[in-house]
Amino acid sequence: MSWFKIGQPKKQIVSKTVERDFEREYDKLQKLEDQTKKLHKDMKKSTEADLAMSKAAVKISVDLLSNPLCEQDQAFLEAMSALDTAMKRMDSFNQEKVTQIQKTVIEPLKKYSGVFPSLNMAVKRREQALQDYKRLQSKVEKYEEKDKTGPVMVKLHQAKEELRPVKEDFEAKNKQLLDEMPKFYQSRIDYFQPSFEALIRAQVVYFTEMYKIFNDLTDQIDQAGMTDDQRQKETEAKLSELRALSIVADD
Repeated sequence: MSWFKIGQPKKQIVSKTVERDFEREYDKLQKLEDQTKKLHKDMKKSTEADLAMSKAAVKISVDLLSNPLCEQDQAFLEAMSALDTAMKRMDSFNQEKVTQIQKTVIEPLKKYSGVFPSLNMAVKRREQALQDYKRLQSKVEKYEEKDKTGPVMVKLHQAKEELRPVKEDFEAKNKQLLDEMPKFYQSRIDYFQPSFEALIRAQVVYFTEMYKIFNDLTDQIDQAGMTDDQRQKETEAKLSELRALSIVADD
């Protein structure tokens, strides 16, 4: 039967300042982990949406190109052919952009997120070492409080010998984390800066090409002298003519 119940030690093992420093640094890394995972998820959603958009645009142009009106109206055929070419060019550049973002942003984000499980495990090992340290320190204190009989002194010596490597193990783990957690947090700047610069460059290249594509398309299909308001009025006039037909007249 045990001579006493092992509880919390009376001796302050870790100062409140050190514990606050540790909690502050680890909290920053936990937030960084959450932000990294969220950014990775959002970037994937963004590129998936980009691809879906350009694929949908190509499908629309293909559908318009197969419209029977193209067989009857040469001007309409030429306009739809120009649109189809533009949409396919847009889709091609979009795929290049997404591939570039995948390599330079999404994959680095995933790799960075993969480091956190090891970090969290190191923190758990430090916590386990701290609990072992507290347990053995409490054990030593209990023996120190007892009468200094022969058996007690033997057990006190054994408890101290058991405590020594556990104390050293905790202090080593604690020091390593306090040294390396701020360095890891600071490393995010140098790690992600090239990725975000690559993201900006990919967007700039893409939208520069889009400007060229749609500027060329405008030159091919635009009717000289017609504004958007004039086109809208022309469409409304045509719609009014359709509504005047008896087959669509209101009952």
